Amino acid sequence: MTTASASNIEIHSLYKVFGDDPPSVMRLVREGVDKQELLEAHGHVLGLRDINLTVNPGSIQVVMGLSGCGKSTLVRHVNRLIDPTEGTVLVDGQDVLGLDQAALQHLRRHKVSMVFQRFALFPHRTILENVRYGLLMQGVARTECDERAERWIERVGLAGYEGSYPHQLSGGMQQRVGLARALATEAEILLMDEAFSALDPLIRADMQTLLLELQRELHRTILFVTHDLEEAITLGDRIAILRDGEVVQNGDSQEIVLKPSDDYISNFTKNINRGRVIRVGSIMEPTQPRAPEPGGKDCSIPSEMLIEEALPVVVASPNDKAAVVDVKGKTVGAISVGRMVHALAGDRLTGAA
Repeated sequence: MTTASASNIEIHSLYKVFGDDPPSVMRLVREGVDKQELLEAHGHVLGLRDINLTVNPGSIQVVMGLSGCGKSTLVRHVNRLIDPTEGTVLVDGQDVLGLDQAALQHLRRHKVSMVFQRFALFPHRTILENVRYGLLMQGVARTECDERAERWIERVGLAGYEGSYPHQLSGGMQQRVGLARALATEAEILLMDEAFSALDPLIRADMQTLLLELQRELHRTILFVTHDLEEAITLGDRIAILRDGEVVQNGDSQEIVLKPSDDYISNFTKNINRGRVIRVGSIMEPTQPRAPEPGGKDCSIPSEMLIEEALPVVVASPNDKAAVVDVKGKTVGAISVGRMVHALAGDRLTGAA
């Protein structure tokens, strides 16, 4: 199985306005006219406003928000299923908007794959035929197509279903087919538009686990769209939250939960299980690094440990406190039961790392 080198995505000053004459209202959009006024007074729909986003190679960037916020519109600019009103989209420094038809076709066949919410499988083709379709479009020989398709079908847990048709599979199984089809082309970038949203919770969790397992192995660059914060936190290296076509906050899960930029973000995070999100290193009181004493009995926990895991350990420790250590075993901070309880309650902490 080949591991493709990852690509990066850069989006600069991206605007999208839907309507009969988008350029005619761009001055108003840049001046900040809101979405409702633009529709009611000027007959145009604001899709995106001044989006600036960089997706690092080999990372998972989640784009989330409520229905109609522009997240699917944003992701579809990367492979130019939608053209912007203004702005720039770069893949490995190449302006996607400047590609002619042949170059755009090459981008879609070789560099960028997409996984859709409703699977988008060919109902009249078998699972093997669906998975190998992108390879055939690349011009790969039929024998190699079948070999690679079969490997990916097995890798996503569907060995034995090669001759089945989509309607004979459950929703979760169909989404595994869609994922296998996207990965089989060895594209460096995966665009996943609400890919797991139509699935039942348990199947959805299985697909999240599978995606993370594959990502640890393959290191693709993934732009993942969802409306669910728990899914965003589970999958995302970074999470960009949109509201009315604008990025309200973009950060890692710790920043989103611990330092929401405004009330809109706070409302997203208020019902999250903070014990399963917040890591000890994000709320510790920092100290100067030092090596642990030989034979010492001081309680220490890794900085990446979740509060849910750390709390019983620290409760059982002397003085309800523990040292926090980095991956090399050096002490980088301290944590107490009280500090973790305050973090769970959503209290603002001072002196956090």
